[in-house]
Amino acid sequence: MRPFSPFSTRNTQPTPAERMRSILIAAHSMTVVSDGLDPVEVHRLDGTGAMGHIHLHEPSGTGPAHPAAPVPVRLEFTDIAPTPVRDRLRARVTLTGLLAARYDADATGSICMEFGQAVLDDGDGRTFVTLSALQAATPDPVTAHEADMLTHLVDSHAELVPLLLRLVRPRPDRSMLRALPVALDRYGVTLRLEYRRSRRDVRLPFATPITGMDQVGPRIHALLAAARRASHPSRLFV
Repeated sequence: MRPFSPFSTRNTQPTPAERMRSILIAAHSMTVVSDGLDPVEVHRLDGTGAMGHIHLHEPSGTGPAHPAAPVPVRLEFTDIAPTPVRDRLRARVTLTGLLAARYDADATGSICMEFGQAVLDDGDGRTFVTLSALQAATPDPVTAHEADMLTHLVDSHAELVPLLLRLVRPRPDRSMLRALPVALDRYGVTLRLEYRRSRRDVRLPFATPITGMDQVGPRIHALLAAARRASHPSRLFV
């Protein structure tokens, strides 16, 4: 899907590493799968999400020394849309690696894990992300506030969604059942257009990526202003 851009902008969506980092930052829970144990659901990640609960380090040789028998582990995270769209699962993140000892479900400290691989599964397919790319990805300032902002838009300003639809190209036809915001990040807003048997996501990118939360309001107002102009085209050159 090629995103529609009412502005001239280079980056219109997060990289896979940025997307993964945002999911890990926002995560309130994870599933831990390790040898000899049933899957464990962990619901007490701290305020920094998984990135504050898990310490990833390079494979042995650059990280701490392992005992004779390190324990393989898989950490699974799901990213669920905060709005009541169809197919709310937006992405899955899987981290695999090695622990120095069996995972302790009652432990309160952070997990020190030797990095194996990181996989992002989303609407664009499956992407492998390196540890260096994940660590270098700049945290998105919108991540911690995305759910509240999208639910506020749907609950209190639903009339703005049809206005934003005026920016969508190609224009939705009459078979569309509804449209809802499904994602918000530093690069723009994503709308989900739902049809009887299908759906499509359309990104409306900001003029430039957001670097602080004080910029979110002006960027959204700029999109709305562009939508209003799109509904009143100039006839000077017709």
